[in-house]
Amino acid sequence: MRSIVRDKSSRFALRIIKLYKYLYDIKSEKVLSKQLLRSGTSIGANVEEALSSQIDKDFIYKLSISYKGSKETHYRLRLLKDLSFINANEFESIISECEENQKILSSILITMKKKNKI
Repeated sequence: MRSIVRDKSSRFALRIIKLYKYLYDIKSEKVLSKQLLRSGTSIGANVEEALSSQIDKDFIYKLSISYKGSKETHYRLRLLKDLSFINANEFESIISECEENQKILSSILITMKKKNKI
């Protein structure tokens, strides 16, 4: 089954992995890059779990975790930019993708919470 949120979160995770490798290998940044790797790849992992949920409450819970992971990732990307580990162009490119994922996740969560009167 094709899913926009699955596809976008997977593509984003691949970008995060590539950014992690760059930060770790080239910039020798070990702490934030590892945290970025965890939060950035957890978005898609939790989307996968949500999509395999049997009940709406579990779906909402897992998607909420995914949304929180996207907020953490956004924060870490801002720190990396402010510390000059990534430049403005690199930042704008990846942050817009992060924000797009947040909007999609937020929209799905709002719809599901209304449907389930949560």
